Amino acid sequence: MKYIFSFFIILSLINCSQTQQPIKTTKTMEHQDNPYFSRTDRTKLNVSNDEWKKILSPDLYAVAREAATERPFTGKYNDFDAIGDYYCAVCGNHLFRSTSKFASSCGWPSFFEADKEGVIYKRDSSHGMERIEVLCKRCDSHLGHVFNDGPPPTGTRYCMNSISLDFEKD
Repeated sequence: MKYIFSFFIILSLINCSQTQQPIKTTKTMEHQDNPYFSRTDRTKLNVSNDEWKKILSPDLYAVAREAATERPFTGKYNDFDAIGDYYCAVCGNHLFRSTSKFASSCGWPSFFEADKEGVIYKRDSSHGMERIEVLCKRCDSHLGHVFNDGPPPTGTRYCMNSISLDFEKD
């Protein structure tokens, strides 16, 4: 009986995480010089990498626009468990709810579910591997990769670069 009750609690939390969350409008100091940053506008952006290079920090540009990867266990959101929402650090698009984050021990923040309106997928054959790259649906920035070794209920693990994420606490 105890396990059935736990199952329904988990199921309720998952269903709550799939509902449309209110989009916040906060623009922090680090985004002040980025005219494309918005937590309310989901319009597809068509910005050249030359333009992004002028706006983004060199580290964020390397990961988001050149698909570099931050070193494992170094990102600010790897061992982070505050309640709130994760957004694209480049454009402010909503990506994940903290209720879908889990400790995967892989070295990068991991989620079992993404905002369906926030991400797109692309086949990645780099480094002699076949993977699925996860990109921001609004600005096409590289976020990380998705794998089929995550926890229930989805069985997926969105393995993201912390630098590509921006967090806002509830």
